[in-house]
Amino acid sequence: MNITWYGFSCFRIEEKTSAGEASLVTDPYGPEDGKKLPRSLAADIVTVSHDHSRHNNLEAVGGNPFVISGPGEYEIKDLFVTGVPTFHDKVEGQEKGRNTMYYIVVDDVHIVHLGDLNHALEAQHLEEFHNIDVLMVPIGGGDSLDAKRAAEVVRQLEPRIVIPMHYKSGGVGAKLDGVEPFLKAMGVAKPETQNKLKLAKKDLPQEEMKVVILEPQ
Repeated sequence: MNITWYGFSCFRIEEKTSAGEASLVTDPYGPEDGKKLPRSLAADIVTVSHDHSRHNNLEAVGGNPFVISGPGEYEIKDLFVTGVPTFHDKVEGQEKGRNTMYYIVVDDVHIVHLGDLNHALEAQHLEEFHNIDVLMVPIGGGDSLDAKRAAEVVRQLEPRIVIPMHYKSGGVGAKLDGVEPFLKAMGVAKPETQNKLKLAKKDLPQEEMKVVILEPQ
């Protein structure tokens, strides 16, 4: 499996399944801070956490993908996706509306993308997730979790690998915080940095949680 980060909350997950090569793109964004998604970006599935130009630029993704923009259970090309409803603020959506988290299972690897979550998780949310291998968590503040609360959510979910997202990096997200406050909150001195995360179920860490910093592509 390959996981590529393009900045903000946008990832591409690629895997060879019994149905052939399959791919999923999360939260494609519109042009911002001089950054655009690559013209070659394509997918079989696109997930949208909420209706905002930084998360719902469907025109940027080719391949005539199946679009998932809310709660529910879906299966496309051996990719299993469950949308879980949450809020985009701390007052049950009264200010910013709703947010959808996604639980994605690809070749027995369990991935959670939190979208623009901006509150701690409650018991009903935790019941939806189990055996999380990879957690994509917003950390840059603004309209989503800041470093301290992101670290608290990570501890609630206990994933094997944490990939920070939605923060200032590589010229993207100038108004957001950088990654350093989150690393401090997690007690991580030397995170692993990669251009693209390549992983298989057998290679997942078994003892300690790992924080992986992806360079935006």
